[in-house]
Amino acid sequence: MTASHAPGPLAGLLVADCSTVLAGPYATMLLADLGADVVKAEPPEGDGTRAWGPPWVGEGANRTAAYYLAVNRNKRSLRVDLKTEPGREVLGRLLARADVLVENHRVGGFARLGFDDATLEELNPRLVHLAISGYGPTGPEAGTPGYDFVVQAVSGLMSITGHPAADGGEPTKVGVAISDLTTGMLGATAVLAALGGRDRPGSPAYGRGQRIDISLLESTLSWLANQAQNLFTTGESPARRGNAHPNIVPYETFATADGEMAVAVGSERQWQRFTAAIGAPELTDDPRFATNGVRVENRDALRPLIAARLAATPTHTWLARLAKVDVPVGPINDLARAFASPQVAARGLLVDVAHPVLGPLRQVGPPFELHATPASVRTPPPLLGEQTDEILTELGYTAEEVAALRTAGTV
Repeated sequence: MTASHAPGPLAGLLVADCSTVLAGPYATMLLADLGADVVKAEPPEGDGTRAWGPPWVGEGANRTAAYYLAVNRNKRSLRVDLKTEPGREVLGRLLARADVLVENHRVGGFARLGFDDATLEELNPRLVHLAISGYGPTGPEAGTPGYDFVVQAVSGLMSITGHPAADGGEPTKVGVAISDLTTGMLGATAVLAALGGRDRPGSPAYGRGQRIDISLLESTLSWLANQAQNLFTTGESPARRGNAHPNIVPYETFATADGEMAVAVGSERQWQRFTAAIGAPELTDDPRFATNGVRVENRDALRPLIAARLAATPTHTWLARLAKVDVPVGPINDLARAFASPQVAARGLLVDVAHPVLGPLRQVGPPFELHATPASVRTPPPLLGEQTDEILTELGYTAEEVAALRTAGTV
């Protein structure tokens, strides 16, 4: 799929993005994909992720880290030094017009720049302010900086990720910065809820913006879901189980004659079809495995019996055989194979966008399809300060004032 110019359902919405790295930029990219005009206010040195390589795209002064390119499309870059009074004046003009502000300064950091809640209310009472932090604005850890890797540890996520301790497994982080990304998604959701309340007659917040606090810790804890409820129910912290599911058996990876595959038997009907397909109907009638509840209790006895059957035949044979009887199964792809799959191609998830300096860029497109007002990839991730003059002009600065700001190093 190539870049599109579809306006999207949030067309006309102005977002001031004062965030860096991942959680905030991911939230604002989601809003931008949906049509919002996102102005990325960057410090003079730029978002730190511009230098988080390798891998790199481009050469010399234009060299940019793939990390930055992943979450900053559909935005305009305003380079501005907020440590100066003229720079803060620029941001103030932007916030006075904006619908949404997203920032991830340390707790109190944005207020120390001169933009506390009272000032923002005076500047723009309709402003929705998403404040992202590591641990929230109150409590003993409020001032602690938030890093995804550390939050994965502190939240307990690492304790349930990885192979069992009895097998020598260690607590393991998820392969992407999942705490940051989840915070970005939930933050975007909260922003849309606040905008709906602001703009919907009858809402208690009608006509008014509001502050939204969201933290990496709380976001991560919130999506522990069934694992958290398992703790509350039993009083015992769940253990690491590798690829095995804590509540469903068999629901994990198995070795085949030439590789591995993932099998997810999610119902009793699937269990019966599964045992027949692998040539082990006797397992269906075994009272130790008759229901999922007893299969969970007897997983240590059941797994070797299944593993022995699956290990004797190549992966492609099992994939075909189990798919034929409607048992969920899939190969363990690397990323290259996953993105090259016919299903991904059929859904048009990959998007090619032309960058004015770096050339063609391939990106993962929006994962949602709105049929009347589609999300789209309209523009590539911007160069540092690429649209500064354009944005300043929109904010009412004259050409002479823009030149003076540039001479002073403010922008």
